[in-house]
Amino acid sequence: MQNSYYLCNSGELIRHDNTLQLIKCDGTKKDIPIEKVYDIYVFSDITVNSDLMDFLGQKGVCLHFFNYYENYSGSFYPREKLVSGELLCRQVEFYKDITRRTDLAKRFVRGASGNILRNLRYYNTRGKDLQSIIDNISKLEDSLEAQNSIEEIMGIEGNIHKSYYDAWNVIINQEIDFEKRVKRPPDNMINALISFLNSIVYAKTLTEIYKTQLNPTISYLHEPGSKRFSLSLDVSEIFKPLIADRLIFNILNKNIITEDDFVKNENYIRLKPEKAKEILRLADERFMTTVTHKTLNREVSYRHLIRLELYKLINHLFEEKPYEPFKIWW
Repeated sequence: MQNSYYLCNSGELIRHDNTLQLIKCDGTKKDIPIEKVYDIYVFSDITVNSDLMDFLGQKGVCLHFFNYYENYSGSFYPREKLVSGELLCRQVEFYKDITRRTDLAKRFVRGASGNILRNLRYYNTRGKDLQSIIDNISKLEDSLEAQNSIEEIMGIEGNIHKSYYDAWNVIINQEIDFEKRVKRPPDNMINALISFLNSIVYAKTLTEIYKTQLNPTISYLHEPGSKRFSLSLDVSEIFKPLIADRLIFNILNKNIITEDDFVKNENYIRLKPEKAKEILRLADERFMTTVTHKTLNREVSYRHLIRLELYKLINHLFEEKPYEPFKIWW
């Protein structure tokens, strides 16, 4: 089985014969068999060279970089091997047709909203009074149908998340004053965890897009831009409640992470390195968690659920089957 590799020690990553080798700052070396590498995530000062990038390109391995604040900063996205001119034309057609674009954008928001509601209902039945927030988000989701522009749809999505985050102080047992979502840089431990794990979900989604024929720069909910893979933003919204949010609730309510595990400065907060490694391990375990798929009737990992979502989008673009976003059923 191929695994994701998370590099948290500084050093140099090189091609060594026909595999990878990490040379740490203390001179120790670790060989990483290339055939076992699914993708790579860099959370430290790692030196790479053109020989390595060429090798990763040949093997189709995405390399994702994260900055000092543990937020996504960029990716090495290898030259695409799975290309389809017909699918690219379809992606562009659906983007340029405002009716079809807004329809897809609404579907992405409904998928994210449905999974948010699943999380809220879970805690609502376990002694947390969240019914008013559930009702508000349900009304916002219902109002999507009347929206006719991407700006209006994005406004509804923003209000859904605002209402959702209002519930976090109730869901989380630790006494944390979480008033609003702050991204750059995060200003408290919850914002830091959200940014950290959302970045990983985004990068993981990008890896899965690479393994299909979809173009990652053409999106429908988020506006395509010159400096981001915006389709990954669209699709990752659906999986953040399942992967990132549920993990945050779990580690905070079990006191796996507390405020003592963060480095604080005047205007930012970030995880201490040893705790960041632990969160990465837990996140990877979550991606590899399996469930019995309702349609395929076999075990599939959370990671593979993302790929299946992309295949459903491809079928929609070819007008073979309308896209129905993934919703948590367990």
